[in-house]
Amino acid sequence: MTTLVIASGNAGKVREFGQLLEGLGLNTQPQPAGIEVEETGDTFAANARLKAEAVAQATGQWALADDSGLSVDALGGAPGVHSARYAATDAARIERLLQELNAAGAHDPSSRSARFTAALALANPSGQVVLEVEGHCPGQILTESRGDGGFGYDPVFYVPEAQLTFAEMPKALKAELGHRGRAFAALKPQLQALLAQDRQ
Repeated sequence: MTTLVIASGNAGKVREFGQLLEGLGLNTQPQPAGIEVEETGDTFAANARLKAEAVAQATGQWALADDSGLSVDALGGAPGVHSARYAATDAARIERLLQELNAAGAHDPSSRSARFTAALALANPSGQVVLEVEGHCPGQILTESRGDGGFGYDPVFYVPEAQLTFAEMPKALKAELGHRGRAFAALKPQLQALLAQDRQ
């Protein structure tokens, strides 16, 4: 069975990735403790590549990394690659985002367009990135939080297609419409083809 190291120290993310990759016959493992990768890229894809390369080189195994975040048009694409570092807590991140949108004069829904992006990068055991995909979910930033589920910016990220925020959606719907689910849907067939070649 092929081992795939998930390039993350986040146990929740490792579990979620394992579920999204079910049925591919993979032995998914978290990255070993002590690997710190500085996210110096200026795009989500660049950061995913950095993490996948570093973890594959450190472990000698296949490695899958992701980088994701929120880009708001009225803020010139911010918070972007700085989404997680925008403030210290989820509540503070939302508060800063809403303040900056107000300061930018973005008061009506049409001026509050945004999208979540998830970039995935797969590196082979020699540390070379062999597969990259992105998933996107377009939406709008509400003026106040709605819903109790999810994390991060989910309570203010409204998806017109579902007429719900990410925080109001059942998990299965968020997995289907969300940026990470869409990225994995693009990744899986290509990953299956690569693994089939590797096992020959």
